[in-house]
Amino acid sequence: MSEDAKKRVLIVDDAVVVRRMLSDAIALDPAFAVVGVAANGRIAMDRFAAVHPDIILLDVEMPEMDGLETVRELRKFDTRVPIIMFSTLTERGASTTLEALALGATDYVTKPSNIDAALTSGTVSRELIPRMRALCHLPEPGPRLVAPPAIPKPVVPVTRCSLPPAVVAIGVSTGGPDALARVIPLLPRDLHVPVVIAQHMPPVFTGLLAARLTAKSQLPVRECVSGDPLVAGCAVLAPGDFHMVVNQEDGVIRLRTHQGPKENFCRPSVDVLFRSIASAYRGRVLAVVLTGMGQDGLKGCELLHSHGARIFVQDEASSVVWGMPGYVAKAGLAEKVLPVDQIAAEIVRSTARQVAARVRS
Repeated sequence: MSEDAKKRVLIVDDAVVVRRMLSDAIALDPAFAVVGVAANGRIAMDRFAAVHPDIILLDVEMPEMDGLETVRELRKFDTRVPIIMFSTLTERGASTTLEALALGATDYVTKPSNIDAALTSGTVSRELIPRMRALCHLPEPGPRLVAPPAIPKPVVPVTRCSLPPAVVAIGVSTGGPDALARVIPLLPRDLHVPVVIAQHMPPVFTGLLAARLTAKSQLPVRECVSGDPLVAGCAVLAPGDFHMVVNQEDGVIRLRTHQGPKENFCRPSVDVLFRSIASAYRGRVLAVVLTGMGQDGLKGCELLHSHGARIFVQDEASSVVWGMPGYVAKAGLAEKVLPVDQIAAEIVRSTARQVAARVRS
């Protein structure tokens, strides 16, 4: 690939060793070229104007101008360039990262607390590079993702379940905190069905995300506690590094968590959640797939579709990455493809039928 065709990367981190490790790791991917480095946000602003990067890697904690202030300033000049926060897996780092995402950062990757060359390089190749490629609209090399077939398999027509949805199941990944912040707060306190959410996130982050969503929402949002019953009027978020499933136990639907193998390189996995939802509720499900890279949720949607469940996906224009919803839409499984700002209203409209059905009965 010619130098002109490469995506231009700006690295902003106060640690010289981290800047060097990131530069060396990124140099191994021929699609990228590191065109600038900066030790803090103030320097980064000058570099940004000079090098016009296609993507920015931004540390959270830096002297003079930290990551939060840098995101604020960058978004005054450019609202579209992808910004990936690079932070430690601590409560403080997670809280600051979620704040950065709320301010306009695009995604995040956690880095080891104790900088180690081999560990950091592995994190970059495993976590950071795929995100960079997705955000720069580059195909992912190698067998990690299975490309959609040239001729899509025909979807077998099924009769949609005549009963109203009894649960809303949401799957989301890259860009998820912002998407959820634009959906969950618009759901009413008296939503008459439970909401379960699988968001690809590490530990620490999910509890903080649940608290942030609750603070903005009428509907309470909590991190899943294994064994709790699934009840209406509450949204439950799968905990980081755990799969979340629902089981029918003695006539009661209960939430369970486990650390079984990752699926689609993810734990929690949307497919794992959706399979359990299909088993417990059959077709009485409204599945919603929001922004995210990869195809987690596709197989789960295939199973739900076969039971007659309703499936909505976020549209490409409002998605940070149209991977997960795109796979479902291209497979012909989505009943509706919607901008993120219309999804809450459609959830309310669809589940309102639940109340009408109860009144008639």
